Amino acid sequence: MEELLYTYDGKLYINLTNKCPCRCTFCIRSQMDGLGSAQSLWLEHEPSADEVIAAFAHYHPADFDEIIFCGYGEPFCALDRLLAVSRYLRGVSRAKIRINTNGLGDLICKKTTAPLLEGLIDTVSISLNTSDPQYYLRLCRPSFGETAYGAMLQFARDCKQYVPEVKFSVVDVIPAADIAGCEKIAREIGIPLRVRHFTE
Repeated sequence: MEELLYTYDGKLYINLTNKCPCRCTFCIRSQMDGLGSAQSLWLEHEPSADEVIAAFAHYHPADFDEIIFCGYGEPFCALDRLLAVSRYLRGVSRAKIRINTNGLGDLICKKTTAPLLEGLIDTVSISLNTSDPQYYLRLCRPSFGETAYGAMLQFARDCKQYVPEVKFSVVDVIPAADIAGCEKIAREIGIPLRVRHFTE
């Protein structure tokens, strides 16, 4: 049975897709098959919005303070499904809805995506990963090449206009000097930065 929903650290996560335009060298999905309550987050097929919504029969949204789009793939690779599931959740729960993303949604969808999140998404957490655009290419290996880093930063700026809470994150596998550089970028854009362990 595919695990479309799973719990981790008291929060409910939605495993919406396995598609991703990046191949990050530190990605947890290259380290293990599952996380939290999920034995495996690998999907046999890309689930429809209705299939994801049906999975909530086993997890009641009202029981959680926060529900997060984050699995073994980039949520914006399934944007239409993400929006449909978010609309469902808005109708049945007061839980905050968060997206954990690499920030490349505009490139993935070939359009500006931040306005679509207004009124549906409470928090967007964007993986900044490094302050160096060239190192970003080696670390995250985006299929979009050199356009990716700038697009990610622009997406972050756009989200500030439409989403109540926007955060940057970096994984603690990068050097301290690079983390300091990320802090500088975050300050300049006006978005808080969280340094996290690669399993968080």
